[in-house]
Amino acid sequence: MSKDALRILMVAPTPYFSDRGCHVRIYEEARALTKLGHEVCIVTYHIGRDMPGVRVERTPRIPWYNKLEAGPSWHKPYLDILLLWKSLVVARIFRPHLIHAHLHEGALIGYFLKLLIRRPLLFDYQGSLTGESINHGFLNKRSPLTHIFKWFEHAINHLADLIITSSDQGRQELVTDWGISPGRLINLIDGVDTEVFHPYPRSEARRELGIPDNVKLVVYLGLFNRYQGVDLLLDAISLLRGKYSDMRFLLMGFPDEEYRRKAVEMCIDDVIIFTGRIRYERAAFFLSAGDLAVSPKLALTEANGKLFNYMACGVPTVSFESNINREILGEAGIYVEHGNCAALADTIVASLCDSEAMISLSKRVRERAVNMHSWSSRSLQLESIYRTLLSMRLNADS
Repeated sequence: MSKDALRILMVAPTPYFSDRGCHVRIYEEARALTKLGHEVCIVTYHIGRDMPGVRVERTPRIPWYNKLEAGPSWHKPYLDILLLWKSLVVARIFRPHLIHAHLHEGALIGYFLKLLIRRPLLFDYQGSLTGESINHGFLNKRSPLTHIFKWFEHAINHLADLIITSSDQGRQELVTDWGISPGRLINLIDGVDTEVFHPYPRSEARRELGIPDNVKLVVYLGLFNRYQGVDLLLDAISLLRGKYSDMRFLLMGFPDEEYRRKAVEMCIDDVIIFTGRIRYERAAFFLSAGDLAVSPKLALTEANGKLFNYMACGVPTVSFESNINREILGEAGIYVEHGNCAALADTIVASLCDSEAMISLSKRVRERAVNMHSWSSRSLQLESIYRTLLSMRLNADS
């Protein structure tokens, strides 16, 4: 480890690693920083799987808690107390130069660590805590508990020395809705490891899935819930069902039990292939089977990490019109009016029928991923942010 290398303690209040968006950002940040020569230690919950190349420290095992899906839980308070204790134990041995906290609970834990070990705190903001709780059905907009969450979120947002956001939309919301000074905010949108996510031979992936080469295939990768737009996607498939016999949908992710039942009830299960959870290492292979990718995400306050994976695999992508999606896909995206199911169905068909445009878009999205969204360049930006944070702390102490 060189004299310029940093020791970074990442606090991740989540069952890392569980093959989903937030975890991919944590892993790819940590691995990219490790490639630059820095030492990263992730402190996280007792469940999840370790990924190669990055040190992970876990809280004591809680046998009755095994939830891997995203979303709030009433178990979180005691899990986060354990995570604070574990982070402090690790920090006293690891002696980090700084604390990099993910999610709001991580920022709160990071604040206590900051006071105890006197190290600067960076908050990796990926969306509103209250907004996520409402999206998951954990809170009702009119509930008094929602106002408590908003107060809590407001307080946490002001604890860190610097905040990085995964979208410009998130940055703007922190300024306008939460009163954060723009000087404490830096936009560091998600990226993708373009060496891991790259196009595989289309026919090879289809052969493993049992899909003929002449069938048009639409792919989706991500969590299965309402705010990700999966219900709406099933409705769009229902509109297309029977009209286009050579079209199939490959839906990859979890938890999918409810959606498997819905597909049967809607009589569309014969045109859908549900894979369940796809491991990070295999996602690119299966994405490469697709002619078109779809991201019908309805939430407007969160990043949309799956788009980076679609792009890096060279799969043209349909998504709803939003500032976040535009920031990621730019002119290489195919956009549909937000929440419009019929327009989504029509756009899927129109896109698949234009083979020439699909070939051109496939090249453009891959090039955009490599040239603009690779973690190899993002990590240099993050390293610079760390140096800024440490300089701020040094100036404050002098």
